[in-house]
Amino acid sequence: MAVEVLTTADGRAKTALSRAHAAAWFGARKAGTPLPLGQAQPPDRPARPTRPALLDPRDVPRRRPGSPQGRIALLHAIAHIELNAVDLHWDLVARFHKVDMPLGFYDDWVKAADEESKHFNLVCDCLEAMGSHYGALPAHAGMWRAAEDTAEDILGRLAVVPMVLEARGLDVTPGMIEIFERAGESAAVEALKTIYAEEVGHVAYGSKWFNFLCGRQGLDPQPVFLDLVRRYFHGPLKPPFNEEKRAQAGLPPDFYWPLTEPV
Repeated sequence: MAVEVLTTADGRAKTALSRAHAAAWFGARKAGTPLPLGQAQPPDRPARPTRPALLDPRDVPRRRPGSPQGRIALLHAIAHIELNAVDLHWDLVARFHKVDMPLGFYDDWVKAADEESKHFNLVCDCLEAMGSHYGALPAHAGMWRAAEDTAEDILGRLAVVPMVLEARGLDVTPGMIEIFERAGESAAVEALKTIYAEEVGHVAYGSKWFNFLCGRQGLDPQPVFLDLVRRYFHGPLKPPFNEEKRAQAGLPPDFYWPLTEPV
């Protein structure tokens, strides 16, 4: 199921498949007959539609969010992030099948993939209502780098993807909500509020399973986290941080403030 999602290129088709597989997983869990975990080799990179064109981050045009075109560009960037998140969560399910994990691990990441699929479609609906669509603008080509860098390291993957990249979403989403509130674009506001509420859970899943694996290996999570982020994440973390939401997600300040300074 995970590999089928990863090898589907079209965003709407990918997320429809993702949601259908999540429903099948949770339907079986509710019935008391969990689906077998099985094994399947995920692709090195997920399938992608022909558009958007993927550019080096330095080459993606900057647009001011005060204009309608700037707000479309912002939503387009968010849709791109959400589509990558769908693939990142299904990749986590498939790639680390040799690591013995409880069924709750799969519950969490299938649920996260399902929610990211919903987020992608909500943002795409907003884009289409504004006369645009996902693929109309170029997008960031570096989104999959964290997955490639941590393909052999489940602790590294949990540290960098949910606990750094998704935690960054908790920091910046309130400001994005304000941009669309000022513009009176209520559909975008509601979409971003849904994303904001549910991303806390995704960061929390990362923290929970990171701490679980550290505990099982007798490791102190905080220094291990700092070491992994310095190894796999390129550059220091940038404040300000949403300390309240990060705390809700199980990220204490000593996990991220030390990473604000170059080593």
